[in-house]
Amino acid sequence: MARTPVDLTLPDLSGRRALVTGASDGMGLVIARRLAAAGARVVMPVRNRRKGEAAAATIRRQVPEADLTLRDLDLSSLASVAALTDALRAEGGPIHVLVNNAGVMTPPERQVTVDGFELQLGTNHLGHVALVAGLLPLLRAGRARVTSQVSIAARRGAISWDDPQHERSYAGGRAYAQSKIALGLFGLELDRRSRAHGWGLTSNLAHPGVAPTSLLASRPEIGRTSDTASVRLIRWLSARGLLLGTPETAALPALMAATAPEATGGVMYGPSGPGQLGGGPVAQPLYRPLTSTEDAARVWQLSEELIGAPIAA
Repeated sequence: MARTPVDLTLPDLSGRRALVTGASDGMGLVIARRLAAAGARVVMPVRNRRKGEAAAATIRRQVPEADLTLRDLDLSSLASVAALTDALRAEGGPIHVLVNNAGVMTPPERQVTVDGFELQLGTNHLGHVALVAGLLPLLRAGRARVTSQVSIAARRGAISWDDPQHERSYAGGRAYAQSKIALGLFGLELDRRSRAHGWGLTSNLAHPGVAPTSLLASRPEIGRTSDTASVRLIRWLSARGLLLGTPETAALPALMAATAPEATGGVMYGPSGPGQLGGGPVAQPLYRPLTSTEDAARVWQLSEELIGAPIAA
C-alpha cells in the first residue's frame, strides 16, 4: 500500500544553535539532519563517539553545508551531563533549540545507572532534567524552544511516588511509561516556571507515534540479545505503509514543536493518523497522566532532590 506523503517545511534557522540528544540514529538523526538543512548549527552530544562520527558523516553526505559539532554525553551519568553543561557554559553562546530526544526502552531486567537510578528514569528523565538545569543560562540567553520527546506509552500509567526507582516491583513497560510521564510533566512545568519567573524560554512536548527505530531492537548493553517481536511487527507494518510512521515522519512532531512559528509552550505535538500512530504532525490534547499541575510540581521537586541541584536561572 502506498504511503501518503507527509512532510514539514522548517523555517530558516540560520544563526541559531540547536542541541539534539540521541542524534546518532533513528529519529534523532533525522531531527539533527533537518535542523542542519534549515541552517542551524547543530550540537550532537553522543554516548558512542564512533557512532556519532558515522551519523555526522551521514548528515554531511546529504547536507554538505551542515554545521555539526560532536560532544560527549552519557545521559545515564550525572557527572557526564555536568561535564558537558560546564563546558558549554564556559564556552558561552546561546542555545536556541533543545530537543530532549534520547532514550532507552524496556530493559528485560531492572538495571541502574552509575548514580543508582533505575535506568529508564535516570536516562530518559533525570539525565534530561540535569541537562536543562545545567544549560538554563544558555537557554535563557537564546530565548530557547525546549522540546521534550515523550511517547504514546505516556497515555497510561502514573508516577510510582512511593517507589519511583521500581526497587520493590519492576516491569520494563511500566518503568518506561513512568520515565516518559515524568519527562512530560517536567517539560510542562518548565514552561509554567519560565512564564512565572520571566526566563524567556518556551517548553513543549512531542511524541513520535510508532516507527521502526532501535528502541525495541536488539540491545545487548541493556540485556536484550535479539529484536523483540514488537519491533519486527513495527518494521513490517511501516515498510508497507500501514498505520505506522517511518523515522522520517516520526521526527516531524518534534521538528514542528521545536521550530514552527505557530508552535507554543505547554502543548503536545504528535502524528495525526489513526490512533496517533503515524501521519502528519499536529497539536494534540495532553495525555491524561500529563494533565495534573500538582503532579508536575511534585515531579519538579523530586527531580531536584534526585539530581542534587536546584533548577533555577
